[in-house]
Amino acid sequence: MTLTVRVPRELSARVPAEQRGPGLDRDAVRLLVSHGTEASHHAFRELPRLLCAGDLLVVNTSPTLAAAVDGRIGHARVVVHFSTRGDDGRWAVEIRDPDGTGTTRARAGTPADTEVVLPGGVRLVLEEPLSAESARLCWARVSGPSVLGMLRVHGRPIRYSYTERDQPLSVYQTVFAVPSADGSGSAEMPSAARPFTGRLVARLVSRGVLFAPVVLHTGVASAEAHEPPYPERFSVSGASARLINGVRAGGGRVIAVGTTAVRAVESAAGPDGVVRAAAGWTGLVVTPERGVRVVDGLLTGLHEPEASHLLMLEAVAGRAAVERGYEQAVRGHYLWHEFGDVHLVLPAKTAHPERCDGNQA
Repeated sequence: MTLTVRVPRELSARVPAEQRGPGLDRDAVRLLVSHGTEASHHAFRELPRLLCAGDLLVVNTSPTLAAAVDGRIGHARVVVHFSTRGDDGRWAVEIRDPDGTGTTRARAGTPADTEVVLPGGVRLVLEEPLSAESARLCWARVSGPSVLGMLRVHGRPIRYSYTERDQPLSVYQTVFAVPSADGSGSAEMPSAARPFTGRLVARLVSRGVLFAPVVLHTGVASAEAHEPPYPERFSVSGASARLINGVRAGGGRVIAVGTTAVRAVESAAGPDGVVRAAAGWTGLVVTPERGVRVVDGLLTGLHEPEASHLLMLEAVAGRAAVERGYEQAVRGHYLWHEFGDVHLVLPAKTAHPERCDGNQA
């Protein structure tokens, strides 16, 4: 879907919340709640009283990689964004041009067999596009030391032009991030979980809210083209599957923290709505036509009006709810992107947050 709202440039969050003033933490952002076409405005710290005892939050534990690194094609400087490692050892990468301001811009197509020289003796040879629909990402054959080792030493987090400056990798790790045994992770932060702090998680647990960890290693977003997501690695454990199924059977709500968590849990759900342990690659694109089988709500950031992620929001709550929510977000001067404010999207058919017994602040 494409929304008719226009998001002014000044609504882009340029720095993390904790850097906007003394005494602030990550949870110092705003929370827009769309309950069907009704919208209400809150501080994110109010989330515990807006959820019911027995509700469950599905969280993505994938850590963020320092996935951007400087390189050269001949004498030309380029920036490589490492997206996804394939089963055959190749990497899906995006080659971008430095824009002179510390960020990058899209690069015109780079032909196959082009060699990219990277720090630490790593070399890439570009091969075929990752997708027939777009040549933005392509598979690259790697020679030399390991890519993950090179990124740990020479990489930095992927940054886009709406942000003010480079940030350390710790800024891009969520409170739920767990290092992977093989060093893999997400090219870009699963940012819907960024406002959570340990203190807020403890308050949610004390209210009776449950957590189910899943893993989905996110690839590079399409900052300009807004393409559907590419296949990504995911894992849903048997323990998380049982917890999700139990909450649904008991009448609790399953609320995904981020579109990545939706993609993971919906990929593990059968046509009967039962979630089973699953792992591997998922190419699932959640659309209104496909619908959702498990998720009752979605806690997510604010996306560009052209972003393919909006189809997932529409699948959860309907087009009218998404349009109304985004109109309210623009009118209320909410902040966009990974350091911005958060949107809780709930369909009208679910219990209203203020009606949760014994869960008032």
